[in-house]
Formats: sequence, structure tokens, C-alpha cells
Amino acid sequence: MFEWTQNFADWIVYSVLKIEAETAVGSALNFFIYDTIKILILLFLIVFIMGIVNAYFPVDRLRDFLTNKKLYGLEYFFAALFGAITPFCSCSSVPLFIGFVRGGIPLGVTFAFLITSPLVNEIALAMFLGMFGVKATLIYAGSGILLGTVGGFVLGKMNLGHLLTEWVRNILENAQKVSEEFEQKKLSFFQRLPSITREAWQIVNGVLVYILIGIGIGAFMYGYVPENFFETYLGGGDWWTVPAAVVLAVPMYANAAAIVPVIEVFVIKGVPLGTAIAFMMATIGLSLPEATLLKKVMTWRLIAIFFGVVTVFIIFSGYIFNILL
Repeated sequence: MFEWTQNFADWIVYSVLKIEAETAVGSALNFFIYDTIKILILLFLIVFIMGIVNAYFPVDRLRDFLTNKKLYGLEYFFAALFGAITPFCSCSSVPLFIGFVRGGIPLGVTFAFLITSPLVNEIALAMFLGMFGVKATLIYAGSGILLGTVGGFVLGKMNLGHLLTEWVRNILENAQKVSEEFEQKKLSFFQRLPSITREAWQIVNGVLVYILIGIGIGAFMYGYVPENFFETYLGGGDWWTVPAAVVLAVPMYANAAAIVPVIEVFVIKGVPLGTAIAFMMATIGLSLPEATLLKKVMTWRLIAIFFGVVTVFIIFSGYIFNILL
């Protein structure tokens, strides 16, 4: 879907600006251009689609259905499963998170998606299978979905809605008003379209600065942080290497497909597979750029709670991986 975006970034950096692909600045700038365009397009399309959904299925109805229906926790599992089949990195998942919140999806269910989406996707699983075998791949995929399901459930039970930013609460209120207005006036789809498009653009404009800052941080990490730095400190197999791997991974940023080959190098050079997987999960699920993007929709307290819960689960998973693998 976004191959043209990568081609455009390659053309700008390597042909127009004449920067070598092997250089750190070339890698970082290419990453920044590609991810910026991709995320802005995703954000607009998703918010636009959720605006159409809200126009015909008002926010309060959807929220009441998911809140009052006895789904016995399956809503968290289905959200995590949906996250597993959507091939997005953590920053690309944020637009969907905003769309879900705008659509009235309960926060815990939305978190289940946000946790799993960057962790598990079909491209990374295919690469993982070829590098580490069936057993490791099944354990990794299952743990990613389980992590999203349990993490979303725990975060949902903490009733954290009041820690969303005022910007998000205003969006929710406006979405409800727009839905009621559409219902009262019985407007056709084409009559509703200008209002839906205008609101989608306003949301994109509202998070633009955060997107650019977040991707900028990720691009710097992508281009300038050396791989052997982590191999040096994580290869001992001591008990503290799993939490150390998670802490060291947070400032990093990469999608699952990009980090799997790096993890293979870690393992070849002596890093235990469980520790390497914990590093991978933290890199793609707890990145600093993701936190920057989320700042527009969450208070720092909510970001800290979200990162804290997921960090504990990833560390626990790393120890389990080292035992099983």
C-alpha cells in the first residue's frame, strides 16, 4: 500500500539530495520522510472513516453496546487479534487508536489493539519462522496476542478515561453533537461529507506537531544508534539482562519486520533468545516516538501507566521465553 511512499522517500534522499544510502543521515532522513507521509495519510483516512461510522452509528450507541453486552472479555481478545492482522508499527497504530477513541470504543479495548498491533504482523512472523523455527514463532505470536488481551483488560479495569487529554474529550463531545445533528436533519451521505472531511482535517492538524517530533526522534534513533552497543550489554544471560533489554529498547524505534534481522544478529552473538525477544517487543511496542505521539491524546500520567503495565508484561514474557526456548 505504501510502496510508492518508500519510493518517493528514496528519490528525495538519494536522487534529489544526493545523500548516500549507507550513511546515518541518509537512513534517518529517508525514514523521516517515509513515516511522516504514511502516518499522516493513515491518520486522515482512519479518522475520516470513523467520522462516517459515527454519522450512521452514534458514539453513545456503540459505547453502550460494548460496555453493556456480556462479551466475557472477548472484546479484548478480538481487539488484540485485529491488532495482530494489521501490519502497523507503533507510531502507525496511533492514528487507529485516535480513531477508536473517537468512535466510542472503550479505552481498555482500544489499548488491547494498541499493544498488539506493532508486536505481531504477518511479515514479521514469516521472517521469525525462517530464522527461529516453528516453536519460537508460535510462542512469540501467541504471547503478543495474549499480552494485548491481558494488558487491555487490566488497563480497562483501571478506569483511566479521565486521564485522556481535554483535546480528546472535546473530540468525543463534538462527535456526539455531529451524530445528533445528522440524525435530526436526516442529511444524506453527500450532505454529511463536507463536515466529516473538515473534522478529519482538524484532527490531523491538531496532532501534526506531535507526529513530526515523534517521527524525528525515531528517525534519529534509526539512523544513529549502533547495534553492537546492545550486544555488549545483553549477552551475559544474567537475570538483570531482560529488564535491561526492555529499558534500553524504549528510546529505540523500528517496526517488527525491521527489527527481526537485528534480533537474529543478537542471538548469533550470544544474547539469549528470550532477552532478544523482550528487546524486540519493547522496541516496537514501547518506543519514545510513540509516547510523543500519544501525548496529544493522553496525559503524562496515563502514558506512564500504559508503558508501566506493558513493560511489566514484556519483562515477564522475556523470562518465560528464556525458560521455554
